[in-house]
Amino acid sequence: MSSSPNKLKNVEAVSKLLDSQFKIGGFRFGLDPILNFIPFAGDGASALISVMLVYTMAKHGASNKLVAKMLLNVLVDFVLGAIPIVGWFFDFFFKANERNIRLLKEHYNEGRHQGSAGPVILGALIIFFIFLALLLWAIWSLLSYLSDLIF
Repeated sequence: MSSSPNKLKNVEAVSKLLDSQFKIGGFRFGLDPILNFIPFAGDGASALISVMLVYTMAKHGASNKLVAKMLLNVLVDFVLGAIPIVGWFFDFFFKANERNIRLLKEHYNEGRHQGSAGPVILGALIIFFIFLALLLWAIWSLLSYLSDLIF
């Protein structure tokens, strides 16, 4: 992060600790997937640290659009990482903090991700409502199937 403020070097170090500090063979991982083995508290702690990193980046000049993208990465990591068993594997591969550092470098070095967060938020809301509709449909289908079995 050559043109970014020096204070953000700490953000990069914490991101590395959470996502890729350790190496076994050619595989890198951090504390995030390890914390995920502690139900609820591990996911919550990782998400809180990630949100604090995004807050620090926002405080040091990240655009609203960039902050929205970063928070979306944290949200995806938190929600999918919280799913038992699947989430354990997901956390080893989806490295939200490293993605956010990459976005931050693109922001500072290439001038990307500038502007309003509106389109990012709108896209996230559309995806959320589609997911919610699918979830409600799945629940309705399951309940209908179970009621047919019982009655």
